[in-house]
Amino acid sequence: MRISRRNFLMSSVAGAATLATPALAQGQLTIVATTGMIADTARRIGGDHVQVRGLMGAGVDPHSYRQTRSDIVAMTRADIVLWHGLYLEAQMEEFFHKLETKRNVVAVADGLPRDLLRIHPSYDDKFDPHVWMVPDLWRHVAARIRDVMIQARPELAADFEANFVIFDQELVQLQQYAQTSLATVPEHTRVLVTAHDAFGYFGRDYGFEVLGIQGISTQSEAGLNRIGELVNLLVERDIKAVFVESSVSDRSIRALTEGAAAQNHIVQIGGELFSDAMGASGTYEGTYVGMIDHNVTVITNALGGTAAERGMAGRLSAGT
Repeated sequence: MRISRRNFLMSSVAGAATLATPALAQGQLTIVATTGMIADTARRIGGDHVQVRGLMGAGVDPHSYRQTRSDIVAMTRADIVLWHGLYLEAQMEEFFHKLETKRNVVAVADGLPRDLLRIHPSYDDKFDPHVWMVPDLWRHVAARIRDVMIQARPELAADFEANFVIFDQELVQLQQYAQTSLATVPEHTRVLVTAHDAFGYFGRDYGFEVLGIQGISTQSEAGLNRIGELVNLLVERDIKAVFVESSVSDRSIRALTEGAAAQNHIVQIGGELFSDAMGASGTYEGTYVGMIDHNVTVITNALGGTAAERGMAGRLSAGT
């Protein structure tokens, strides 16, 4: 009898969860996180008390990611599984809801106050998941991660809280750097054109018009009509820079620049932004703070503002 991939994954959850023995009683708290942003935040708060595995590395698109067999094993053995929620990991939701009946599985962004969220344009009952683009919003998520970890290991509450306070102060500083730097961009050039609409919160909170070729999810199609509309907009409004994303193909953005060039309007690639994934592991850009520092610095300088060449703390890679 042929077993479908979906049935295999679901049966694997049930079987592995039954056999798994939590390491909660002793040693490090084991955590599996879906996105790099969640994983990095958990490491910052947990310090030496946690061992964190992130499922999605640099350049990975969470909208289309599906769990692998090794992911299933890791999650069913972990003390805590942290996923984003808000329909970001759309292909994994059924798996998480199945797993949460047996393990400590938490959607860390689902609890954000609804008045802080943007309505999803394609689904009446869902919201834009890209809250990490604004540090003030990510502070809510970090606090939720802290609370989950304290609930799991209350004897370590003081350490988790101390680490959280330090990280939270960095997020406040990062928010201030973003506001100060982006405010230097001339108002008429505050137009951010990217491959998909991951920067909606960024635009709302920092006063930028954001135009994505695709919608909030990278699974939406970028039609020729949409590209044609944006080419005309680039020409009519004299927009001189657009941006590629590390986790999305640059094909559509290249089509924009070529279309504008055909109308004798030169549009530069303003730089590569980190949208749904952070930079490479082991780099400053491979941390949450470094990811946002990079984006703010690149956008500011490309659109005519003034930001430090190496970012908020002088740690960005040369040539950013």
